Amino acid sequence: MGPKSQRVYETIRSWIEEGRYGPGDKLPSERVMSADLEIGRTALRQVLARLANEHFIRAYDRSSYRVLGGGTAPSPAEGDPWKVHGSRTVYENRWVNLDLVDVEPPGVERFEHHVVRLFRVAVTAVIDEQDRVLMLWRYRFVPEQWGWELPGGIVDADEDAAATAVRETEEETGWRPHAVEHVLSYQPMIGMVDSPHEIFVARGAEQVGEPTDAEEAGQVAWIPLDDIPRLMAEGKLMGSGTLVALLHLLAARSTGAR
Repeated sequence: MGPKSQRVYETIRSWIEEGRYGPGDKLPSERVMSADLEIGRTALRQVLARLANEHFIRAYDRSSYRVLGGGTAPSPAEGDPWKVHGSRTVYENRWVNLDLVDVEPPGVERFEHHVVRLFRVAVTAVIDEQDRVLMLWRYRFVPEQWGWELPGGIVDADEDAAATAVRETEEETGWRPHAVEHVLSYQPMIGMVDSPHEIFVARGAEQVGEPTDAEEAGQVAWIPLDDIPRLMAEGKLMGSGTLVALLHLLAARSTGAR
């Protein structure tokens, strides 16, 4: 999302979070929001699609949106954070750093906590008009397992994560996704590993050639979304990024938010 789209996203989201529009309320029409928020209709629809994917709103009829929900779980008051007295690196290379961090939780004696620091990564779920997801069949030597994964990779320094999502998909599959949409950020092993994951969704892609990343390339296939629960139950989906992105697609489909 560009700066203008991000501003509009935050504005509409604030309308909902601050109670201007409550559960079941209808948002203004696309024409009204486009004029009031000074944004084109195409960009506005991308913003609204993101809000729908995040389950803030749902589309009703043509160009009509209502706020979802009937109440939210309250967040408990935040307690005192852990105090960090210092950190030292005990191992580092181009892929991974291992730090010992001197921490003091509230009411607990200070101790050194291991922290593994990895690069930020972007993972992309590309879905076509037939409800099929672009995936790779790969072997991973760490778990000694073959399985299906979504394309993804490390976000380079000074690179936008959305650009990484497009680049990695094309390099690994030979398909260039249409406009990618950021749906969430998360940490897969938050207790000890710092590894930010950015999840993107793209609707459609254009085949531009063969995969160019020989190390990452596997068997490329379009897998029906209906097959995902079975593959999940059989343990044939590998990596938290793949699981999170596919669960997002399944949840969005079940609520009609796609």
